[in-house]
Amino acid sequence: MPSRSDLLRTLEAWLENPVVVRLAVALAALVAVFVATRLLARIVGRYLRESTTRYQARKIVTFFGYLAAVLVVALVFSDALGGLTVAFGVAGAGVAFALQEVIASIAGWVAVAFGGFYRVGDRVELGGIRGDVIDIGLLRTTLMQVGEWVNADQYNGRIVRVANSFVFKAPVFNYSGEFPFLWDEILIPIKYGSDHRLARDLITRVATEVVGDYARGAEQAWGPITRRYVIERASVQPMVTMVATTNAIEFTARYVVDYKARRSTRDRLFAGILDAIDAHADRVGIAAATINVEKLAPLDVRVETLDPLDVRVEKRDPPDGRASGVPPGTAGA
Repeated sequence: MPSRSDLLRTLEAWLENPVVVRLAVALAALVAVFVATRLLARIVGRYLRESTTRYQARKIVTFFGYLAAVLVVALVFSDALGGLTVAFGVAGAGVAFALQEVIASIAGWVAVAFGGFYRVGDRVELGGIRGDVIDIGLLRTTLMQVGEWVNADQYNGRIVRVANSFVFKAPVFNYSGEFPFLWDEILIPIKYGSDHRLARDLITRVATEVVGDYARGAEQAWGPITRRYVIERASVQPMVTMVATTNAIEFTARYVVDYKARRSTRDRLFAGILDAIDAHADRVGIAAATINVEKLAPLDVRVETLDPLDVRVEKRDPPDGRASGVPPGTAGA
């Protein structure tokens, strides 16, 4: 068993080793940076009330914490890094090949942070997943998913983490970036014989009342889009078109709506249109799937009475002849 003096000499040897000293200094500095980052993030979260600003401030503090940790390690081992350049180059090539997906995700984070692909709060479709962005990390973007088994654009409760590298592999659909409105359409079938001019007026009137505010907001948001991109000035006012089909007169109402209000807006539109049509039921009616039988070929029905079945019962005598009433032993007499 080593004596106390041996343990002291071993400890002194470790303390005199520059590598051990640097490791101890680097570890202490990293702990200090970690504690300072956590405290600063907590203080920022306590004094900032608005959720978006609080989230962005915490992200900035965390980023600078990581940067400070890297700088501390680089400063502590700065004089030893020069002799390991070749070793670091070979090791870096192997690490880059093994962690290419991780490196691509970090590059994706840089692209998202500085390229304006999306930000927290946007509704996007990334890697085939549609949802609201609730966090943008160094490697993954976190989404609160919408759709799937839930009808319309409503949360389904799943939180999905998508690698940032998908910004380089697949299209990024942003529903709320520079133009936070969507075009939507509803179909209203009107039966033949209705006053189609009155039907168009009723649908247009209801659409203007329900989505008029969205149209005015979209008009203001569309201006910067036309100045930044080569794109025509599209109409954002409600528009109703008509087409005659085999079974009904179909009216299509096209309108702009806030990207988070599609379902509620459809409900208000259908309710208003049905109320307006019910108020003019003598002139306009909703079409329904019906089958009209206009000409029926005459049916020739003949009923014949069948004779009763002729059932014949044939008696057969047993081999000894008793069934026929002939006494035994007299057969053939």
